[in-house]
Amino acid sequence: MSDAPGPAAAGAALTWVELRDVKCAELEEAADGWGRVSNRADAARDRVRTQLLNGLRQTQEGEAARAAVRRLRRLEANFQYIYTECGLLRTALNSLAHEVRTQQRVLQGALDDAAAMKFTVHADGSVAYPAAGEGLIDGKPPAGGTAAGVSIPGMAASSGLVAANPLAAAAQDIADRVVRAVRAAADADWRYTRILRALRAEDGLSVPAAVWKDAAGDAAAVRQAASGYLQDAIPQDASPAERKKWWAGLTDEQREEYLAVYPDRIGNLDGIPALVRDAANRDNLRLLMGKLEGRDDADSVTKLAALREIDRQLRAVPKPGEPSMYLLGIGDQGNGRAIVSYGNPDTSRNVAAYVPGLNTSLDEGFAKDDLKRARDLAIASNRHASPTAAITWLGYDAPQSPDGLGSLSVASGDRAREGGGPFREFMSGLSASNQSDPHMTAIGHSYGSRTVGAAARHEGGIPGVDDIVFVGSPGVGVSSANELGVGREHVFVGAAENDVVTKLPSKSQTVLGSVGHLVGGPVGAYIFGDVADRRDDDAWFGKDPATEAFGAKRFQVDEGPPLMGVGGISTEAHSGYFDPDRDAVSAENIALISAGLSRKVRIEESR
Repeated sequence: MSDAPGPAAAGAALTWVELRDVKCAELEEAADGWGRVSNRADAARDRVRTQLLNGLRQTQEGEAARAAVRRLRRLEANFQYIYTECGLLRTALNSLAHEVRTQQRVLQGALDDAAAMKFTVHADGSVAYPAAGEGLIDGKPPAGGTAAGVSIPGMAASSGLVAANPLAAAAQDIADRVVRAVRAAADADWRYTRILRALRAEDGLSVPAAVWKDAAGDAAAVRQAASGYLQDAIPQDASPAERKKWWAGLTDEQREEYLAVYPDRIGNLDGIPALVRDAANRDNLRLLMGKLEGRDDADSVTKLAALREIDRQLRAVPKPGEPSMYLLGIGDQGNGRAIVSYGNPDTSRNVAAYVPGLNTSLDEGFAKDDLKRARDLAIASNRHASPTAAITWLGYDAPQSPDGLGSLSVASGDRAREGGGPFREFMSGLSASNQSDPHMTAIGHSYGSRTVGAAARHEGGIPGVDDIVFVGSPGVGVSSANELGVGREHVFVGAAENDVVTKLPSKSQTVLGSVGHLVGGPVGAYIFGDVADRRDDDAWFGKDPATEAFGAKRFQVDEGPPLMGVGGISTEAHSGYFDPDRDAVSAENIALISAGLSRKVRIEESR
């Protein structure tokens, strides 16, 4: 193939004879070789992580052991880098072979047509055709000629006033196809030459952040180039069950290529097995950190801190009694995306997914606090029924409020409706990929309860979900538990006495309540709304789910710290529902429901 500096020169250097004679099988053999190196690096990386590192940390202590861990970490990063870059090389070569073979088929079709019509295809791609037909003036066959290919359709010269040779149009079509095939192949050659030249390792044994930033750029370039080869076949618009079937039908080599080049797509594709998603997202996490490294805007700095914290937790060895951590989704779009499971949701008898609410975004606080809620829930639930997996799902842009209390964005259900669809699809994916028929629970906290409510309002409810839990809810967008698709006896609500969010007045209840919300968030709405009828059973987003009129089962929770204390206003009562230290009763009740043992939940009287 050509090694020309640009597509114009490449088009001049490559001939149709050279295109015809390219041995694409040799490109694919080279790709297979790089693939084998990539796979070996992946296996070595896994061995370092699962055997050497874990064994060392579990059996050795002291500075020497810590130094050995640091060196093994560096070795693990080296193997991961080799895996990534060699995987990109494999796909680049396979994609190049795919594009060249496509143009070879176009060229061969043109050559076959020329042979059938006894035309001559010259070395420069022009096509000679003989005299044929009948002239308009003397009746003699118009002379033959030569058609030069045109790379842009519709640019062929006019045949003039004399009747054209009937073979001229066919010759022109063949010549056009020849030149376009050569041009397209030369363009592919030029593009992949640039990509392959960039896929080179830096000197030295370390893989610093700058190298991962370069690797992220390499991955983006190969993804763009290989879109026709791989990306277009990813079933983005299919159902989770169809995606599961698609993945199962791929060869091992195809799966390896998708994981190496499109870890972002595969890792976030509902219906794909959890182990596959976890592997893809761990690799994409590394690329995302490389992408954000060195940026100084606040959004990038915030997300990078969160990604580093998630990466730290993923590398840690689970303590005794703690389930393993699975990264089921990661991304930097919008306010950030992260889906983390404690326990394998594909092999668990019980699966619970928690949706956070107001002011949740991909930041360090989320990576520490919101993930801890799922981890605590998984640990508690597994004491009752094992195996149980608990998930934190940040798959949407939750409303953000600068003052931390609430704003006009929270007064709208738009974000909840936008997030409800993806949450339904995620739960459908869990239902499809699980090897049995698990008991599934959807949990919404704060504005997240409005998102779960939006998901449940779709026809058929939330796929696979048996129980729904709302805690700290300002309303879920419906007037009755019977509207949520699981039956009122399977809807559970926790509302702390001092949780101001659960006592917001309805938006239509009073003008002062609405004004209060805009001025001071939930606290303002609560205080201003005090002039209204607090006995009203409506909340900000519809009927208060903790009331008797809503029809759900209200379970016991701690009352939480008072709103007005010595230190001023406190909203701590809104955030303690999952914490076994701050509200052991609530945490235990949520764990029982998640474990499929709702009959043991401690119920309290509705409002």
